[in-house]
Amino acid sequence: MGVALFLGFFLLLLLGVPIAVSIAVPAFLVIWGGDLGTPVIAPNFFAGIAKFPLLAIPLFILAGFILERCGISQRIIRFANILVGRRRGGLAIVAIGVCVFFGGVSGSGPADSAAIGAILIPAMFAQGYSRGYSAALIAAAGSTAIIVPPSIALIIYGAITNTSVPALFAAGAVPGFLAGMSLLIPAIWIARKRGYGSEQEGEEEITMAQSFKEAFWGLLAPVIILGGLYGGIFTPTEAAVVAVFYSLLLGLVIYRSLTFKSLYGILVDASEASAIVLLIVAFAGLFSWAGSTVGILDSLAGLLMGTSSNEWVVLFLINLLIFAGGMLIDAISIFYIFLPIFLPIMELYGWDPVWFGVMMTLNLAIGQFTPPVAVNLYVTTQLANIRLEETFKAVWPMVIAMLVALVVVVAFPSLSLYIPKFFGLM
Repeated sequence: MGVALFLGFFLLLLLGVPIAVSIAVPAFLVIWGGDLGTPVIAPNFFAGIAKFPLLAIPLFILAGFILERCGISQRIIRFANILVGRRRGGLAIVAIGVCVFFGGVSGSGPADSAAIGAILIPAMFAQGYSRGYSAALIAAAGSTAIIVPPSIALIIYGAITNTSVPALFAAGAVPGFLAGMSLLIPAIWIARKRGYGSEQEGEEEITMAQSFKEAFWGLLAPVIILGGLYGGIFTPTEAAVVAVFYSLLLGLVIYRSLTFKSLYGILVDASEASAIVLLIVAFAGLFSWAGSTVGILDSLAGLLMGTSSNEWVVLFLINLLIFAGGMLIDAISIFYIFLPIFLPIMELYGWDPVWFGVMMTLNLAIGQFTPPVAVNLYVTTQLANIRLEETFKAVWPMVIAMLVALVVVVAFPSLSLYIPKFFGLM
């Protein structure tokens, strides 16, 4: 029955069935066919989402939508553009920096890619950047949103493993910054090699001081959210509430770019996005329970541990499995499907769960822009009005760059653990 569970899932996935259905149908069939008791479906479904830390997810999604619609991203992009100045690859540097920064508010790779890509992709076209390169760059930079705190993926990981979410957020800061910096190398090299961007253009319409003044309140958002978290002022769920109220303050009072009519549209869009995420969470929890009950997860864990007695070999195989899965499946599903397999291995080798969560999330971030599925690339290619295939050549140097960052995070756990230990979060 366990083999049927995974075969059914991957078969439906290859047939193009929506991810939530691909997870739910095999789980239902295994529970029914294996006489595990269909009455357990309803309480397991409810238990999958009835966790207090998960309440932060719809709130952070709502805050991200509000900040996107009230014009924060345009102001931050303008400030970053003036800060970088006119140079070859200047907009590429701006794109990476703003995506990493905005990821500190949205917590979602596709949302980050959509918000920044909608503004920067047309601007990059105007300066001579190719469509494939522009779409690939924004997709890669947008992926850092799931590792830079506050991260929806890290909230899910913390809920599954009972790991401190504030500690995970703090641990994601340096690896997230490192991932963004790693993208600068291929981005600038390709831009200069192909002559992307103009070194000499007209004068800026506004000064740096004026642009900083316009962007100030937006720049303050992650400072308030993360400062409150690391300072112990509020929990991640309370931080999400603060993020919503602060974004409403910006949109309705300070910038006055939102109306109550547009706010209604934002609430509808945020509700739909939250429903999709939580539906996957609920079904993935049921899938994980079914796999654990029939024993397939323990068998897979034993198989991994039996491949080698060397923990570095096992760690390499785990990362290879995560990377392969991340190219096909979203991060939330990966956590629920594979974490029950990895947990006994983590205990066996004494791996720190905070470090492991950051490592796993960074690996999954790479999967968000690695073909063939690449959810971030799907978003940016739609914005660029090109086929996914047109980005393949441009995206691989960025995949390699972030894989190097992943290797550094794996080899030096202290990079992830220094900040949470400094703030006494672990």
